[in-house]
Amino acid sequence: MASEPIPKQPLKVIADSNALFIPLEFKIDIFTELSRLLNRNYELVLLSPVKRELETLTQKSSPKTRKNAKFALSLAEKLTCVKIQEKPNEPTDDTIIRIAKQWKTPVFTNDKQLKKKLRDISVPVIYLRQKSRLEIDG
Repeated sequence: MASEPIPKQPLKVIADSNALFIPLEFKIDIFTELSRLLNRNYELVLLSPVKRELETLTQKSSPKTRKNAKFALSLAEKLTCVKIQEKPNEPTDDTIIRIAKQWKTPVFTNDKQLKKKLRDISVPVIYLRQKSRLEIDG
């Protein structure tokens, strides 16, 4: 009797806060784009420090950024929120880098500095290309 194939686990993709601004700013459906780009099941993950960063932006920032952050938080309800053990005084970007490395999973961000740090340690980066589509590097 042949054994059943083991179902593939969805690929975890860590979302940075600015990735969740893309649908509002550029009118792009990030979920459809991620499906097209990855061509497999994926799970978009929001780390607890990123969620807290978005919550802070809804309180203490310019009106445009507040609007974007509120939209991003509503979008975040469709994501898997993962509570992360944080290190004292660790910046959110460093937490993202640490977890991406630990989980061996791509990060979805448009932050130039974060993209560079991730590429330097060979972590794949998903980002917006030409304000019209998502692309993956690495």
